[in-house]
Amino acid sequence: MNLSKIVCAGLLVTSLALTAFRSDKDPLHKRKFAAKAQAIDAKDNTPKGKPFEDEIEFKNGKVYSLACWDKMEFQDIKYEITKDSTYKEGEEEKRLFEILATSSNDKKEQLCMNITIDGYDIKCIYKLIKKDVIKKMFTSNGTEKVKKK
Repeated sequence: MNLSKIVCAGLLVTSLALTAFRSDKDPLHKRKFAAKAQAIDAKDNTPKGKPFEDEIEFKNGKVYSLACWDKMEFQDIKYEITKDSTYKEGEEEKRLFEILATSSNDKKEQLCMNITIDGYDIKCIYKLIKKDVIKKMFTSNGTEKVKKK
């Protein structure tokens, strides 16, 4: 009887330990998107200049954007999923994510990225802020890249 209690207690402790140390998978890990980015005039929210290529990749809890690197010299920005939901569109079940990514640099500038992923589509707003003033602003819209097998 004591042996059965010890075995049950051991199984209970093991299952609790496994549950406590289980890491939740990042649903965005290794997702890549091809997009077109556009500079936006921060004063009147109108597009300025020509659209340019952007590539957005999520990996290991960080987001990398070609536009952020090329135009603002930020890379590997930590992000937080603020909304994760599913909905039906016809017969297809889609997943919707809202993501907030922020980072700062030595110049005391802050990058704020607001990202929405709706199924395979992505929309981003990038803002580079210094002393509460938007220095640069971009939008980016695109779709997920198809993985080659």
